[in-house]
Amino acid sequence: MKFKNCGTTPLGIYPVVDRTDKLEPLYKCGITTTQLRVKDLKGEELEHEIVQAIKISKQYNARLFINDYWELAIKHNAYGIHLGQEDILEADIKAIYEAKIRLGISTHTTDEIKIALDIEPSYVAIGPVYETQTKKMVYSPVGIPRLKEWAKMVDYPIVAIAGIKVHNLKEVLGSGVVDGVAMITGVLDEDGRVSEEKTKKLIEIFNEG
Repeated sequence: MKFKNCGTTPLGIYPVVDRTDKLEPLYKCGITTTQLRVKDLKGEELEHEIVQAIKISKQYNARLFINDYWELAIKHNAYGIHLGQEDILEADIKAIYEAKIRLGISTHTTDEIKIALDIEPSYVAIGPVYETQTKKMVYSPVGIPRLKEWAKMVDYPIVAIAGIKVHNLKEVLGSGVVDGVAMITGVLDEDGRVSEEKTKKLIEIFNEG
C-alpha cells in the first residue's frame, strides 16, 4: 500500500499556515508546497477554510497538505494529508490510500520512523531539528548529526521540521538529506503576516542548496 509520490520537484520551503489567507501570498513568492494546520475552527467554519485552501492551491498548481482532518481532505479531494503519530492511530489509512491522496507523517524517534515506513507514505517529516517556541517541546532536538543518521533508514523524501529559519537553513540543507523544510514563523513578519522578503530569501537559499 504505497502512497503516491509528490513528483520530481523538491518539496522545498514548506510553510505550515493556520489560515487560508496566507496561502496566496506564499504562492506568489514561489512556494510550491504548503500545509494547512487549523486548530481553532470547527464544523462549517473549518470545512469552509479547507475548501478555500484546496481551491486556491489548485489555482496555483501547489501541493497542499491538510493537517489532521483526513475525512474533510478526502471529501474535497485534497492533494495531500499530513498526520502526526497520534493521528495515525485514529485515521483510516486505507481510506486515504484508496482516495489516491498523498500522505506525509511526522516522526520524532527511530521507532516512529519505523512506524511511518510501514505505511509507505509520500514523505517522512523528521524533527524537531532545533528547539522551537512554536509548539511545546515534547522531544529533544534531533540535531544535524542524528538527522543524517536517521535519514539512512528512509527511502522517501524527508522534510525537516522545527526551529528552522534563515540563519540555520544552510546548515540543514548541508546535511544533504532533506527534500523539504517545514516552517511556521520563518516566513512571517512580526505581525504574523507573510513576509515576501523572508519567503523569497528562504527560497533563494534552498535553491542554492
